Amino acid sequence: MIVAKNRTAHAYIFDGEKGTHKKEVATMFTQLLLCEQLHNEQPCGTCRNCVRVASGNHPNVLTVQPDGTFIKIEQMRALLGELKKKGMEGGRKIYILQHADRLNVGAANTLLKFLEEPDGLVTAILITEQIQSILPTIRSRCQHIKFQKLPRHILMTQLQQAGITQSMAATVSMVTNEVETAITLSEDEQFAHARKTVLKLVEAVQKNVHEALLIVHEDWLPSFKEKSDMEQALDLLLFAYRDIVAYKANPDAALTYPDASALWRDLALHSTYARLSNQMQAILQARSYLQRNMNRALMMEQLMLNLQEG
Repeated sequence: MIVAKNRTAHAYIFDGEKGTHKKEVATMFTQLLLCEQLHNEQPCGTCRNCVRVASGNHPNVLTVQPDGTFIKIEQMRALLGELKKKGMEGGRKIYILQHADRLNVGAANTLLKFLEEPDGLVTAILITEQIQSILPTIRSRCQHIKFQKLPRHILMTQLQQAGITQSMAATVSMVTNEVETAITLSEDEQFAHARKTVLKLVEAVQKNVHEALLIVHEDWLPSFKEKSDMEQALDLLLFAYRDIVAYKANPDAALTYPDASALWRDLALHSTYARLSNQMQAILQARSYLQRNMNRALMMEQLMLNLQEG
């Protein structure tokens, strides 16, 4: 145990996708470092320090979030100023950088200098979903801890145990790896409508482009007015075509929409891998157009034509 053997590093990177509980582990690790009565090398959770860490009120624990898009140099200077203040309690000081990949150049250089010359008993925890965006010189000075996603089949089992249908569990487990978020999505009428609209659109595309365009204007565009909703809908559409490819390769493959397997079987029989690949590329292209704020009606009309042509 690193704490018991006094092998605590001065800096860690907690790296993993969204939903891998990095923040929760950072809190527990902070409690571990500050706990007044460790039991079996675990934080007790009830001492004064553990309670203050859990509530975000420990004076020796400082957290920095991006100010807008980036963590700025002024924030890092303020953080280092706080760490040097005499008014803080004795013992270890811990600072946590949320979204550490968003350090701007000045902030990253300021952090690097502090990592090279740490002042006193200080531990840094850098939390990120994009470790490749952190300067290699910063990464090399931190202990890297990789967080793995919860295996999809385990997440689906947990969702079904919570009363969610197998088909909905299969879909939401592709959208998020967080159990709580997945349960919320599965109970959301808007998400259920999005799922239904996507399946309806895929079926229409295979019939004729006019029917697909009708669904776009009557169902799709009115339902997905916000950019985030449109992004999610395009992701769900991409998962549908991924299902067709998966079914074509292996009828027993794990699907995002298992309740649509009969439709996937029919489409797989009448589609080539090349055509399906082109259709998936068309959806990805539409998603990039969305980021560039292209007119959404025009974007979706073009997508329908591209999906029809394959």
